[in-house]
Amino acid sequence: MIDVKLLRENPEVVDASQATRGKEPVSAEFKKLDEALRAIKTEIQELQNKRNVVSKQIGIEKSQGNDAAELLAEMAGISPRVKELDEKQREAQKTFDDFIATIPNVLSTDVPAGADEEDNIELRGYLEPTKFDFEPKEHNELGVNLNLIDFEAGQKIAGSRGFWLQGDISRLERAISTLMLELKAEDGYTEVSPPFMVNEECMFGTGQLPKFTEDLYVTTDGKWLIPTSEVPLTNYVRDNIWAESDLPFKFTGLTPCFRAEAGSAGRDVGGILRVHQFQKVEMVQIVHPDESNKTHEEMISSAEKVLQTLELPYRVMQLCSGDTGFGARRTVDLEVWLPGQDAYREIASISNCWDFQARRMKARFKDAEGKVRFLHTLNGSGLAVGRCLLAVMENYQTENGDIVIPEALRPFMRGQEIITKYTK
Repeated sequence: MIDVKLLRENPEVVDASQATRGKEPVSAEFKKLDEALRAIKTEIQELQNKRNVVSKQIGIEKSQGNDAAELLAEMAGISPRVKELDEKQREAQKTFDDFIATIPNVLSTDVPAGADEEDNIELRGYLEPTKFDFEPKEHNELGVNLNLIDFEAGQKIAGSRGFWLQGDISRLERAISTLMLELKAEDGYTEVSPPFMVNEECMFGTGQLPKFTEDLYVTTDGKWLIPTSEVPLTNYVRDNIWAESDLPFKFTGLTPCFRAEAGSAGRDVGGILRVHQFQKVEMVQIVHPDESNKTHEEMISSAEKVLQTLELPYRVMQLCSGDTGFGARRTVDLEVWLPGQDAYREIASISNCWDFQARRMKARFKDAEGKVRFLHTLNGSGLAVGRCLLAVMENYQTENGDIVIPEALRPFMRGQEIITKYTK
């Protein structure tokens, strides 16, 4: 959540960030709502003070045997007005809070201006794009030909964007996720198995609600399926004041992720690139504010380590203002090379949210001087398992359609070196 103090004292900073994101300014509407709410609070306070004064006067008059009828009549008029104003305050507070909840995070000053992904900036690359002396196939064609991906079965069971992995491809997916978790353990992360369904407060805390409701799945009893394990892992610190000695929290977890993809109709409908359910290893760090920028770079390196271990070509992209997410102050993406598509595609997104999520979650800590401050939260893919799977398939394919298993994954596949067509 945006810092209300920043909006009051430096509204131009927020409006400038909005403009860079391609959004409308918010300071004028904020000022109107803020002044209306404060006016109601002021009137309530004045009436309460007046009620206290009149109450004392009534006591004095009665103790002296004087007639207090006029004062009692005045008192009788105050209470209904306070009650009326209390209701107005509740309504004004809700309008104010709802408005604040829709304002995205203020961007870091080093985020480049731009409209969309076309304006993102490449920071560095790793390995040259894989080249073959034959026409490379996309992962969906490879998987179907090997009888290891069955889209017909997946869609019969789950509908649109459903898929079925079996045999060695399913084992390869498991091996990839295991490698990711092992590498996160090397980097000092605590592995967590969090809930896959969370309450509404969690989804609000990390910024999915109320803005992205249409992209989420909700159960009939009001539980939300997680779109990323960022949600439960980050909400671990919600509604608490931690000791500085508790920091940092470093969590990782492998979970299914569920996304309605309501805004992606017609995009990437073939294959397993954009689906409603997928596996992802997530990284979350919750840190002292002084450590967040350094931590962001460490998390980017941790995500890169997976791709380097698998010897997959990728590039590191600084997202521009128009492509940076709602809750992020700064985001860096990793894009892996897919030779079947002859393109780089996103495989990880690593964001520094500063205190934006912490304000929504009321997640704080007491520093060395005893001051209570908001934590800084960071999250990132470490990586999307399905996208890593298809990257391995496309980059390690052979001319006859088999798939060579990367050396780093062979220990998790009983030493197997190549995947061939599955036969019962």
